[in-house]
This record gives sequence, C-alpha cells and structure tokens, in this order.
Amino acid sequence: MRRIISLSVNDEIIEKLDEFVLKNQTNRSDVVKKALRQYFYLIEMKNIRKRLRPYAEESGFFTDNDVFNEVS
Repeated sequence: MRRIISLSVNDEIIEKLDEFVLKNQTNRSDVVKKALRQYFYLIEMKNIRKRLRPYAEESGFFTDNDVFNEVS
C-alpha cells in the first residue's frame, strides 16, 4: 500500500533536490524514498555495530583497519 506524506524543508534543500532531479532525470519522490531507505539502512548498521563492538574488542578488533587486515 502506498501512502502520501507531507514534508517541510527549507528553500536550500528544495533547490538542491530540484537540481539533482533535473540532472539525474528522476523525481522528488524517488529521491526522497531512496534517501530514507539509505538512512534507515545506515541506522540499522550503526545499531548492529554498537551491539557487536564488545565482542569484536574482546577478540582484539578495535578499528575497521583491524578487521580489514584480518580478512585481506
């Protein structure tokens, strides 16, 4: 089911959005939907990382480079 929402943003954001829409031959709705999906994905990844951090540190992984060096 699709639903309509209302969103209030300032002129600067509208200008950037409209410029992006014209350059990329898309529409406002698709850009906002994609941005929201990406935002929710990033928040989910942040939460997973936060939950797993104690286990990683316990195993000696403190940075992204630690993980990268282990798997490469």
